[in-house]
Amino acid sequence: MAVEIVTVPDLGGAESVDVIELNLTPGDAVELEDSLIVLESDKASMDVPSPFAGSLVKYLVADGATVKVGDAIAEIETGAAEQSAQEEAPVEEEEPQLDKEPKPEKEPQPAAEAPSVESEQLIVVPDIGSDDEVDLIEISIAIGDQVEEGDTLVVLESDKATMDVPSSHSGKVIKILAAEGDKLRTGSQVAILQVSNAEAEVIAVPVEATPVATEAKSPSVAPAAASASAPTVISAPAATEGSASADVYAGPSVRMLARELGVSLEKVSGTGPRGRIQKNDVDSYVKNALNNPASTSTGSGIPEVPVVDFSQFGETESIKLTKIQKLTGSNMQRNWLNVPHVTQFDDADITELEDFRKSLKTEGEKRGIRVTPVAFLIKAIAASLHANPEFNRSLAGDGEHVIQKHYINVGMAVDTPRGLMVPVIKDANEKGIWEISEDIMSLAGLARDGKLKPSDMQGGCFTLSSLGAIGGTGFTPIVNAPEVGILGVSKSQMKPVWNGSEFAPRLTLPLCLSYDHRVINGGDAGRFMTHLVKLLSDIRYLAL
Repeated sequence: MAVEIVTVPDLGGAESVDVIELNLTPGDAVELEDSLIVLESDKASMDVPSPFAGSLVKYLVADGATVKVGDAIAEIETGAAEQSAQEEAPVEEEEPQLDKEPKPEKEPQPAAEAPSVESEQLIVVPDIGSDDEVDLIEISIAIGDQVEEGDTLVVLESDKATMDVPSSHSGKVIKILAAEGDKLRTGSQVAILQVSNAEAEVIAVPVEATPVATEAKSPSVAPAAASASAPTVISAPAATEGSASADVYAGPSVRMLARELGVSLEKVSGTGPRGRIQKNDVDSYVKNALNNPASTSTGSGIPEVPVVDFSQFGETESIKLTKIQKLTGSNMQRNWLNVPHVTQFDDADITELEDFRKSLKTEGEKRGIRVTPVAFLIKAIAASLHANPEFNRSLAGDGEHVIQKHYINVGMAVDTPRGLMVPVIKDANEKGIWEISEDIMSLAGLARDGKLKPSDMQGGCFTLSSLGAIGGTGFTPIVNAPEVGILGVSKSQMKPVWNGSEFAPRLTLPLCLSYDHRVINGGDAGRFMTHLVKLLSDIRYLAL
């Protein structure tokens, strides 16, 4: 065909992402690898390049929609001649069919006269009992699916109920006209099905027209027809006004289960896509609460910060946070409330390390690699994790076990215009300084350009947060749970150090080790920090 469908490529591990920008308009010329849309996950944004050259026919998703790997996002015309021929054919076939549809006496004829003719049928939201907009919380179909009459197409949710929108026809799904998160009302377009001419006789409304909502409200509609197209409604008690559970990401069945069990959903951690709470999450919460009631406390009940109208004091401006900034803030608050933090401080003498690093400058220019102190820090952290495996653990969900990891991946916090990102250097213990330096340059560049994949930020065992280039003498970094430790590094400075006979100028590096006291005790932290300082003070130990 002349029109090619573009789908979402491999997202590198993310299950679903948001569409944050449509880069073109229908009719624009498209070259191979031109960016069509921009997607954003919880931790990164990425461009989707065009696999075809031609012109954009239309987008199949809207700005703000949620998509996953394989979802159709756009149609691109790759051959004008073929498209022209394709456009002419339906005009000749559909016009006679529309003439026949209003004539009940000819209802048996279409199947016999043109059994192979197929047409497009628009499916819209039937009468939902009000003109209010409701949220689309689930799409139950995909392009190419074969659906039968009565099959659920989408699930809608109002303040008091959820409802399935059934298909009024049997056919093949060729287009989905709504996206998860959209607000729909009676008559809103949902999908287009390819149906046989016999199916098309059921409703004599062409695809371009949308009077189905009017017909659904009309008192002249037969009861049987109304029951066939009416949504299936599952009654549910209205959420209490101001309830925090109304703001969490969960489906109607999960909310109903939570109400039955008396569980506040804001206290439940979701394990589904984008943190969506599932039934097993509610079950696990209840089980954990019965076995260990104290563990269910997650900091709820803390008084909220009062809202202040700052404009009364002078000129102000409201600046919208990026998605990454909002997620970072939410994660930091969650970690601070749930992890019992302890921070240990120490200084490392890096005089010899810096002399050696500077001696690598000429070799680095030949290799095209810049060696920074961060490379030595990551190498030393990896060696310390190997020597102190207590820091390479995570607390299991049951609170009764720890997960010992037999791989060593070190994350490094990178400050970007979009917010803080933490790419992960994999198998850092098996790499040398040159390899680690190359990884740092590559990942930091991708982070600042907004091109990190979700897989680039997953699998970390320990995090490094270095403010050395900015300054400061120390800080208390927040543990990046489910990791149990994070190292904060401030700006190095010359200090007089007593060497046994006199004070000598030495370059010292302030280190701040925060750890999860549920898994790490003071002795573990002391041994880890002592080993790390030893490696940084004499890098020859890294070779042992």
